[in-house]
Amino acid sequence: MARYIIPSDATIKAVRAGDPRKRLTDGDGLYLLLFVKGGAHGWRLDYSFQGRRKTLSLGTYPATTLAIARRKAEAARERIAEGFDPSQARKEERVVHAKAREAEVRQQQGLPPVDSFEAVAREWFDVKKDGWAKGYGDKILARLQADVFPYVGSAPVASITPVQLLEVLRRIEARGVIETAHRALENCGQVFRYAVATGRSTINPARDLKDALRRPEPKHFPAITDPKRFGELLRACDAYAATPVVRAALKLAPMLLLRPGELRYAEWPEIDLEAAMWTVPAARMKRELREKMHGAPHLVPLPKQAVAVLKDLRPLTGHARMVFRGERHHDRAMSENTINAALRAMGFPADEVTGHGFRATARTMLHERLGFSPDVIEAQLAHSVRDSLGRAYNRTEFIEQRRAMLQAWADFLDKLRRGPDVVPLRKVRSAGAR
Repeated sequence: MARYIIPSDATIKAVRAGDPRKRLTDGDGLYLLLFVKGGAHGWRLDYSFQGRRKTLSLGTYPATTLAIARRKAEAARERIAEGFDPSQARKEERVVHAKAREAEVRQQQGLPPVDSFEAVAREWFDVKKDGWAKGYGDKILARLQADVFPYVGSAPVASITPVQLLEVLRRIEARGVIETAHRALENCGQVFRYAVATGRSTINPARDLKDALRRPEPKHFPAITDPKRFGELLRACDAYAATPVVRAALKLAPMLLLRPGELRYAEWPEIDLEAAMWTVPAARMKRELREKMHGAPHLVPLPKQAVAVLKDLRPLTGHARMVFRGERHHDRAMSENTINAALRAMGFPADEVTGHGFRATARTMLHERLGFSPDVIEAQLAHSVRDSLGRAYNRTEFIEQRRAMLQAWADFLDKLRRGPDVVPLRKVRSAGAR
């Protein structure tokens, strides 16, 4: 096929506006389209690939001279002869360049690379966060930011190996926070599963690493389980010089089996003193976000001692919403450190008892000393324990048994206050025990 039909660049320069020709042909598929881009001319190469007719753009004249256009056309013909489609190669190059430009822009904006571990992790977090309580989600993101992103955050999520991930987790272990290492592994595993589900990876390198980590030591809130020592604590609470609000909280905290946050955020509209019932809203309970939003409230039958404490407190704080108001800001709850600070001031160290530890004290003594069924105790503790059929306790289950149990517990606390007698261990009652 004839080539090099256009004599020279001078022939192209001689073309003037109004020229009736649409193109100048140079042969073997190469030609110059006239006046295609605002008066400029465009080089094109027509060719066949796998039986299909295609056209490849080779640049604009005069930036692309006749000689340059011919070299480009010859290079394209060689690629076609080797079995490669130059148009497809051009598209792939554009994709590569576009990704490079995007990566540069993301870097300038402080964003992680596309499909990197950090990018996928943040995408996963955005998908899941609406199903979590805000505090829980904040902890997950903070853990990833502090312990994972600095080491593998910029790596393509599909390229991370179990060995690389284990090295990251070993750094956490080296700080002595074994539980944090296990939680980081769990979060990374969730990110990798999301990457697999969305087509960014084919493997989950976190899947088999659990046994490679040291086993965390179980940690429990310090609690007093010796009745004699607990009686000393109760007497110290009664004698403690504090405001009426703090004294009331110190009386109710050991009595009602509530978590500190559930207690201190109490509001008067939740409490029915005539019916001796406190209805704690689901939103304040330790539950998944869905349960917080749509679950049933937690019922706390009030023993007569608790009713008496609340009746004494109502003239002081009952005109507002907060039962245990703060000293400075009466529209806010008392500080989360109030109970623990009082325990320290009374001479009970942090490794012996905490406000949260009252729950463990009650769980142990109700079972071992008063003989109540674990089913009733766990229901009052608001633990989502499942039975052998996989059925979680109903929020109102065992309500009469719980009422009897909390009254027995309040009476038992009064007995411990009065003297050093230790109540002997008793046989466990059934779930229906009164």
